[in-house]
Amino acid sequence: MILKQKKLTLGTHLNLIDEMPNTLIIKKKIRKFNKAIKVTGDKSLSIRWVLLASQAIGKSKAYNLLMSEDVIAAIETIKKLGIKVKLYKNYCEIIGNGINGFKYKNNLTLNAKNSGTLGRLILGLLIKSPKKIKLVGDRSLSRRDFSRVTKPLKKFGAKFYYKRKNKLPLSILGAKLPKGINYLENKGSAQCKSSVMLAALNSSKITSIKAKKSRNHTELLFKYLKIPIKIKTTKKYDFINIKQPKKISAFNYKIPGDISSSAFFIVLTTLADDSKLLIKNVNINSSRIGVITILKKMGAKISLKNKKNYRGEEVCDIIIKSSKNLKAINCPTKLNSSAIDEFLIIFLLAARSKGISYFKDISELNQKESPRLNWGSKILNMMGIKTELTRDSIKIYGQPNLEIKKLITIKNYLKDHRIFMMSTVAALTCGGQWKIYDKDSINTSFPSFLKIIKKINNRII
Repeated sequence: MILKQKKLTLGTHLNLIDEMPNTLIIKKKIRKFNKAIKVTGDKSLSIRWVLLASQAIGKSKAYNLLMSEDVIAAIETIKKLGIKVKLYKNYCEIIGNGINGFKYKNNLTLNAKNSGTLGRLILGLLIKSPKKIKLVGDRSLSRRDFSRVTKPLKKFGAKFYYKRKNKLPLSILGAKLPKGINYLENKGSAQCKSSVMLAALNSSKITSIKAKKSRNHTELLFKYLKIPIKIKTTKKYDFINIKQPKKISAFNYKIPGDISSSAFFIVLTTLADDSKLLIKNVNINSSRIGVITILKKMGAKISLKNKKNYRGEEVCDIIIKSSKNLKAINCPTKLNSSAIDEFLIIFLLAARSKGISYFKDISELNQKESPRLNWGSKILNMMGIKTELTRDSIKIYGQPNLEIKKLITIKNYLKDHRIFMMSTVAALTCGGQWKIYDKDSINTSFPSFLKIIKKINNRII
């Protein structure tokens, strides 16, 4: 059988070929550019808005909601639980029934698909379910450890049933009268912390959390919604106390751009020749901008302009210029939690920096959609970059003048969207011919990624 090739030409130096419907081939490097873009809404905030709006009373609206597969899965989940959702051209409307206002049906199955955030957070909201509810996910999510959330949720009185211990699919049966708990979160997981925080909405007495530093979107939303929460911060931990609120009022939210999505374009611009990029209205929450701090330490030319505060979140425009003087980094571990989703693209910058970069205490990367630490090392090795890999660290021997001449094929990576995007940026900035499978992997978090790439290179297809 002979497959016809559809050729998509972007400028004179970049060719993208759809050899198969779901495969991307990049044959040449990106041309220099000077552009302004917007990235889609922050995924963490989008999912949290959906879940908290379902617990509010009345109509809540979100603008710039990320319409990725993960967020759509969150919408479908609350609809199955009896919450009305209306999608309009410019916004999403959710009509909440109040705290624990879900309608519990017999034999209900919820599908979190690829979303660890949805899978773990929704269990917190099901802490009072009077009926067994089954939670399933895709192949990647079904490999991940759910004991991180089921263990503390059991303390509230919930019961869990597995086919495979601590993995999806699982079933939850809620407690009749859940009471607040004491919980130590020592891995720096915002998902685990947030799941317990959501469970606290349905629990009498105080829930007390000692949490290793991680992103704090849930805390900021609780504050904005006037949910009774007290937070004390120290160098390594946050101490959080939550009391059950009487109600949550409906609320509107304009989702700012996603810093994780922006990171790929920051590195693309840094490594491109003689280029400049403006990314408008990006969330720069202090618990999320480890990537900015790390890249600037390595010599990236990044400036933050027009800062403002929105609902407790800091938002700004980001300006990036190309840099030829990149240097290696011994990455401080205190930045790990605030850059955990961006390490793959940081590794790529390290591959083009002078010297040996060292990243440690990052075993958490192998608990993501794919074993990202292992995959990051593998892709760099395919590019001709030497690495030294351990269970929780990597050394990267940078080559500032790296110029790839061979074919590189990326496949069988559990459709991890960040691996696809890292590989695309590597292909556009390091040369060679790249064949990257599973192009639809970006639909989980950043469906417009390739459209923006094409816009930057002067042609929209």
